Amino acid sequence: MLKRLFEERPGDDGLPGRERRLALLAMITGTQMAVLDNGIVNIALPTLAKELAISGSESIWIANVYQLVTAALLLTFAAVSRRVGRHRLYIGGLIFFTVASLGCALARSFEFLLAMRGLQAIGAAAMLSIGPSLYRIIFPTRLLGSAIGLSALTVAFGIAAGPSLGGLILHVASWPWLFAINVPIGLLALVLGVRALPREKPILGRIDVWGALMSIVMLSGSVFALDQLGHGNGGALALVTLALSVICLVGFIYRQRHAARPLVPLALFAEPRFSFAAIVSMFAFLAQGVAFVGLPFLYQTVMGVSPIMSAVLFTPWPLVIMIIGPLAGRLADKGNPALISSTGLALFLLGMLALTGLDADSSYIDVIWRTALCGVGYGLFQAPNNREMIGSVSVELSANASGVLASVRTFGQSLGTALVGLILGLSFGSLTLSLWVGVGSVLVALALSLYRTPMAAKGLRR
Repeated sequence: MLKRLFEERPGDDGLPGRERRLALLAMITGTQMAVLDNGIVNIALPTLAKELAISGSESIWIANVYQLVTAALLLTFAAVSRRVGRHRLYIGGLIFFTVASLGCALARSFEFLLAMRGLQAIGAAAMLSIGPSLYRIIFPTRLLGSAIGLSALTVAFGIAAGPSLGGLILHVASWPWLFAINVPIGLLALVLGVRALPREKPILGRIDVWGALMSIVMLSGSVFALDQLGHGNGGALALVTLALSVICLVGFIYRQRHAARPLVPLALFAEPRFSFAAIVSMFAFLAQGVAFVGLPFLYQTVMGVSPIMSAVLFTPWPLVIMIIGPLAGRLADKGNPALISSTGLALFLLGMLALTGLDADSSYIDVIWRTALCGVGYGLFQAPNNREMIGSVSVELSANASGVLASVRTFGQSLGTALVGLILGLSFGSLTLSLWVGVGSVLVALALSLYRTPMAAKGLRR
């Protein structure tokens, strides 16, 4: 597959073959660091609490601040990229992330580490907000699905490898190396990015500052409120923050309708294929968020397995995505992406339904084939749906589309996490009920995906 990505044909848009190779390496390296650092710290939180003399609840903010800041800035950075050029924003994000990683490694106080994690998140948001749109201009249109499939593989590997890599580093070294490892990798990605990422002329004009502020409050506030509700903390504060987020959402939509240069051009949503792909993506990520949080609890509290074995039982899901993702992307270059995504969602639905049948007497084989089936379905869904989302809009709007893609992914995962917390914290039911919520979410995604399939077929014939 990789060889095919670098083959050149007459009339190809995008970069020449050799430049694609270097640009792809820069993209994979930067994205991998940003994704890994969202989870690599979680396993080290007890160690960090002890080393920094803080409580366990305080240590959670070392992980939470990264997610909050990243979520808050995705839409804003996607808009900024049009004003400064995507290559400059990506390289700037790499610099921020690498320097902040060094700051995290050198931190000796909780407050300084928290500040550096916030700076890390700024760099991560800059890279993640425009990643898929950069693939749009690096690779020829005929290979866009394959390229986005490779991007899905990169993200899946980051999700799968985060806890394991964090545990391995802590086994052989002290916690600062969780962050110090990013410095040489970041410098390599920086050199490659400066050398190979395609240049763009900035589009002159002001940023929609009010739209940006409302999007920051809307996204970070919703993630914060859902996180607090999910953990059963700060009910009043969470509800007030959630209400403020809703108010900002209404204000943001009004602003985008009337601003001369909106942060998120509403022309994006005038394309039904884009709108449906975004909504389908949110419901699918909600279901994945439910499963990713609920399954470890089910393995350990219902089946009674150890944390290490819980991680092993969870691995087939992201591992299969790594295998299926590139294949699904290649299929999306040749056929109807919406139809392929719908097929994946149908398999994902079967996998989620199978997971609801797990109980205390289930064997490891029972778990593995169910999680693997979910991975097959999700892997078959993700890359074609992302291709449909990015490929259905013009190149000029692809940066904004990329920001929306990253935002719905973050929001869907956060909502799924919060729902599991609510079910557990408020005793609405068992862990199996959490999985049934995921089933319902996949069912909605599948229905919407099937409905939009004829639209995608018409788009391919244009």
